[in-house]
Amino acid sequence: MTKLWKIDGNALHPLAAERFDAEDRLERWLETDISILDPSLMVIGRQVVTPHQGRVDLLAINIEGSVTVIELKRDRTPRDIVAQILDYASWVSTLDTPGVHALADDYLRPRGDGFTEAFRRKFGTPPPEPLNVTHSMVIVASALDTASQRIVEYLARVHDVGINTAFFTIFGDGKGQFLSADWLMDQEEVVERTERRARAPWSGLWYVNVDDGVSRGWSDMRRLGFISAGRGRIYSAPLEKLSAGDRIYAYQKGAGYVGFGVVIEAALMARNVVIGGRPLLEHQLDQPALGHDPDDPEMAEYIVRVDWRNALPLAEAKRFPGAFANQNVVCRLRDAATLEFLAKEFGSPES
Repeated sequence: MTKLWKIDGNALHPLAAERFDAEDRLERWLETDISILDPSLMVIGRQVVTPHQGRVDLLAINIEGSVTVIELKRDRTPRDIVAQILDYASWVSTLDTPGVHALADDYLRPRGDGFTEAFRRKFGTPPPEPLNVTHSMVIVASALDTASQRIVEYLARVHDVGINTAFFTIFGDGKGQFLSADWLMDQEEVVERTERRARAPWSGLWYVNVDDGVSRGWSDMRRLGFISAGRGRIYSAPLEKLSAGDRIYAYQKGAGYVGFGVVIEAALMARNVVIGGRPLLEHQLDQPALGHDPDDPEMAEYIVRVDWRNALPLAEAKRFPGAFANQNVVCRLRDAATLEFLAKEFGSPES
C-alpha cells in the first residue's frame, strides 16, 4: 500500500488517502500525459470500439511498435476487469500493421499529425515494420483484491503474459490533493518477459540515452567518462540497472549512436562522484547545470562512470535507417541489425 508524508521542517506528517472517485478524470489525465503511467508510451486511441461489444479505455504504443491496452477498473468487480482486459487483448492481437496505422490515424489526425508524423515527433524515428509483434495490458485501479493480484502475477510470472496493474492513489492534506502512482510488478520486466518469446534473445549489451541538453552535456560525459540522468527518479532510477562491467552503447536522439564503453562504477548522486581525484562537480564542465539540486535525492543528477572504448563527437554520430532507438534512459539492446552495425562502427564489444 502506498503511503505519503508531507515534510514540514524536521517533522513528517502522514497524508490521508482519499476515496478515488475520479476515474473519468484519470482517463483524461492519462490521455493528455501518458508519462504519468509510462513515459515510453504514446496514446493512439481512446474509447476504441471493438467487435466484442466493448470499448477499450486507452490504446498506446511504444517505440518498438508494441501495443498496450489500458483499462480503468471503474465500478467493475476485480475479476471482471481481469476478464475484460484479456478479452480486449484477444482483439488487439489480431491487429496487423495497416490496422494499427488506420486506428491511430483515426484518433490522431483530428488532433494534428497523423500516426507516422506523431510517432516520429514522439520517438525521433519512423514507426517500425511490422507493428504489434507483441502487446501488453495494464489495469489502472486504486486498489485490487488479493485474489485478482494473484491472477495478474500468475499470468505475468508463470506464463509470460504482458499484464500488470498500476495503482493510482489520491492523498489530501486539507488544502490540496496529490496523486501517486505505483506498479504491482516492475513494468519493464513484465514487458521484457513478454517480448522474449517474439524477439531475439538479449545480447547482454545495454542501450543508454545521452540526452545532451540543458542538464547534461555529452562533451563532459565523453571527456570525463560517465553518463547521467536526473530531474526526477523516473529518469535517474533506470541507471541503477547498470553495474560495473556492463557494456553499453550511447545514443543521442536526433543524432545517432555516439559511443561504446564499459561501466566502471554504479550510479551515484553527482555530488558523491570523484573523477581523477577531484569531485566531479569541481571539474570545469561545459554544462555546469549538471550540478542542479545536488542535495535532493529525488531531483539530483545521478552518474554512472564509464570507460569509453570508442566515443565520438555528436557531429560524428553513427546511424542508419531503421536503427534501434528508444526514449528510455536505459534498456536492453537486442536488435540484430543494429548490433551488427554497431560492432562494425565501434568495434567488437567482445574485444
